[in-house]
Amino acid sequence: MKRLVTLLPPFIAIMLITSSCVVQESPITGSKRAYAYSWDQEVRIGQQVDREIVAEFGLFEDEVIDAYYQEMSKAILENSHMRREETAQRFRETEFTFRVLDSPVINAFALPGGYVYVTRGLMAHMNNEAQLAVVIGHEIGHVAARHASQRGLQQTLGQVAVIGGAILGQELLGLPGESILNLSGQAAQLIFLSYSRSHERESDRLGVEYAAKTGYAAEEGAAFFTSLKRISERSGQALPSLLSTHPDPGEREQTIPRLAEEWREKGYEQNIRNTDKYMQMIDGLIYGDNPRNGFKEDGFYYHPEMEFQFTVPENWRLVNQPTQVVLVGPESQAVMILRIDRESTSAQESVKSFLDANDVQQAEERSARSSGSIPAYEANFSIQDGDQLLGVNVYALEYGDRVYRYINYTAEHRFEDFKPNFDSTTRSFNTLRNDRILNIQPVRLQVTQTDRRARFSDLLPDRLPMNIDPEEIAIVNQVHLDEMIEAGTWVKIPVQ
Repeated sequence: MKRLVTLLPPFIAIMLITSSCVVQESPITGSKRAYAYSWDQEVRIGQQVDREIVAEFGLFEDEVIDAYYQEMSKAILENSHMRREETAQRFRETEFTFRVLDSPVINAFALPGGYVYVTRGLMAHMNNEAQLAVVIGHEIGHVAARHASQRGLQQTLGQVAVIGGAILGQELLGLPGESILNLSGQAAQLIFLSYSRSHERESDRLGVEYAAKTGYAAEEGAAFFTSLKRISERSGQALPSLLSTHPDPGEREQTIPRLAEEWREKGYEQNIRNTDKYMQMIDGLIYGDNPRNGFKEDGFYYHPEMEFQFTVPENWRLVNQPTQVVLVGPESQAVMILRIDRESTSAQESVKSFLDANDVQQAEERSARSSGSIPAYEANFSIQDGDQLLGVNVYALEYGDRVYRYINYTAEHRFEDFKPNFDSTTRSFNTLRNDRILNIQPVRLQVTQTDRRARFSDLLPDRLPMNIDPEEIAIVNQVHLDEMIEAGTWVKIPVQ
């Protein structure tokens, strides 16, 4: 049956070997075992999926932080199995890529073939280099142990719960979560891959080993996992991404110092913490969502950089991403997706190209206007998508030098119920003129050393920006609100 092909991102054309296997050596042990992919395939997969990651999540454009992360990561890599004399040449010569993503989520992950990512949200929650070193080592460990390729023997594409609670937590009208993310199934599977606990524990051991052999005080990693445990308890739900299938953070509070001590007994001193250097480096780091990239407030979505706004229907959830805005209706029964159409030069061309791509033969088309002055064009039609019939509204508009296109859909029998929501949102698209919103700036961490001994709660300003509460900032600083803080201690305070 014909499908809404432009709703679904293009699939990466890589051979996935899930029903057979490849026998190759492990960079960790040197012994041979079965993998889903050859090493060359892992490298190619990493290269192609990396392009999707950068396009969809965006890089954090800060030259100082990027250089800092690169230098740290490469030093840790040199002390990993991937760079040892006894390791096979194909592994030793593999180039690694380290990236900081522009995301507030506390996250780190790796792709096969040598791609390691951390988010600015994760970096904000670290108190020194040693803590970050353990996480970097952990992700290098996943690559070195070829965990994704091991896991691939046990799961075929699509069997992994690739999204879980990270974005929407469920399918929407049969549209898988990776489509909402605008990622291919391959990319989503690799990012949100559910490793076994044995794989996670192995990467914990490797992360401590690599950090310790680089000279870092690896036991510091325990404090970060204590913070993650507090975040989990505070939210009342499972931790996202980095933690969802990992050993319990409380377990890691115990095992990481023990593992670090074992390496100290083997002669690795582990003196590097670089607290001052790290804190100075993250001073001014963007904290939380960056409102310059779009945000919801009082029933409106605002995008200060692109200078537009539109209404968000009551009880609809909004997912803001670098390349699209997704609105999800009550009980996930309807979806609106706004993207820039870079291929079309007019609203009418944008709608008609969508219809042609989906081989829509019968559609109700008309010219329209957003906010009474912005040229627009729309089409309504029904289409079979897999085993369900969808009612679809495609609405494109010409604003500035761009064409924006909404793709709005629901089950065909609910189309008339949700059409007023579709219309209220698309027709309210308008120029943003509010100076306060146009000039809004992100929250940043102001990192300073205290000049007095005081309870942490007494060091906080009377009002925190963007609905941030004191407990959240205590967790960011890895302290408790009633904890006494000595003079000269580094503290991270959000300011706007």
